Amino acid sequence: MTRRLTVLIPAKNERHNLPDCIDSVQDLADEVLLADSGSADGTIEYARSRGCRVIQREYVHAGDFKNWAIPQCSHEWVLLLDADERLTPRLAVEIRQVLDAADDRYDGYWIFRHCYFLGRLLRFGGCHRDRVLRLFRRDVSRYVGDTDHAEIRLPADRTGALRSRMEHHTCPTLDDYFRKFLRYTSQNAQVRYAKGRRTSLLRLWLTVPVKFTRLYLLRWGILDGVAGLLFCWLSAFSSFVTQARMWELDVRQDESSLPDKPAMAGQSHRAA
Repeated sequence: MTRRLTVLIPAKNERHNLPDCIDSVQDLADEVLLADSGSADGTIEYARSRGCRVIQREYVHAGDFKNWAIPQCSHEWVLLLDADERLTPRLAVEIRQVLDAADDRYDGYWIFRHCYFLGRLLRFGGCHRDRVLRLFRRDVSRYVGDTDHAEIRLPADRTGALRSRMEHHTCPTLDDYFRKFLRYTSQNAQVRYAKGRRTSLLRLWLTVPVKFTRLYLLRWGILDGVAGLLFCWLSAFSSFVTQARMWELDVRQDESSLPDKPAMAGQSHRAA
């Protein structure tokens, strides 16, 4: 029995990305559902012109938004695809084979990604390990976490992994990177702080050299040339800024716990 598939695309102002994204799934999807969070660049109009169903709601964070959209998919199986991601023909064929096999052992499948950074394919620096759980059963799968990197959690024995990789065209420009950078470092710091984690002078000193060394040398990011150098250094700097934001949260917490300063003796008061 062939199982039908909804491809769910969360988006905001992704008109430039949608054509390639939709093209990559048009022969696979039984439904393409665009979940929009306030686009003003023609995203909605373009999606409808391509036959996509569109739903709209305000964005809080990624997990919350996707959990709102998933139950609205028409079919039992869902493939969630960000607008900057693409299925390769091999991956589309493999997904169709999985759906046609009607194997009930799994509720979800991990998909590895090829990461493109500033237009260059990164093969090292930890990018070869990048995977996401994106093909799943609608009724048992929900995202967990309060950041843009929330992930679906399913029991390990109920998840499989696909062999073929999708393409992830993240941050084609440095402007794109830094727009995400501000949001991600703020979210990560707030989540870690809420869990009781704190930073220190030693961590602030060591975060950049330790992470850069791990990605650039130990995980062979050096082999990705200039793009690899930039990716590894910016990743290390992102970790540093997250630590710095945690320190800032600690300072604010300390300041808010101080008693109000008493009025100075002899201070004049305005008449009512």
